[in-house]
Amino acid sequence: MPALELPGLRVELDKLVYRHGGDQLPPDQPHAFIYYLTIHNDSDRTVHLLGRKWVVENDDGTQLVVEGDKIVGETPRLAPGDHFSYNSYHVTAANARAHGSFHGLDEYGARIFVRIPPFALEVPPA
Repeated sequence: MPALELPGLRVELDKLVYRHGGDQLPPDQPHAFIYYLTIHNDSDRTVHLLGRKWVVENDDGTQLVVEGDKIVGETPRLAPGDHFSYNSYHVTAANARAHGSFHGLDEYGARIFVRIPPFALEVPPA
């Protein structure tokens, strides 16, 4: 059975911070974008989020797809009205756009997902 997008489950980009990597990032990907997200459960069901999928689309047309279990090492369980906030980062060579989804199960065992709204990763002018 395919996963269903659960009404009331939503993701908000709270903040996006740009950092030039200096010596701490690879020379071919010197731009770090730290994002702060909150997943809100405004649905009528408890959900258990088990993993994520990110797509980073670079301005040159290439894509990086990152899929995996857990969300920053956690599998949050959100009752109706709960939220889960975290931060992480993407690194790029230049401007890009990020989007994706979180997936898991609802309290009845149905597979669910919630989309991460797209956001721009724009390198500030020098």
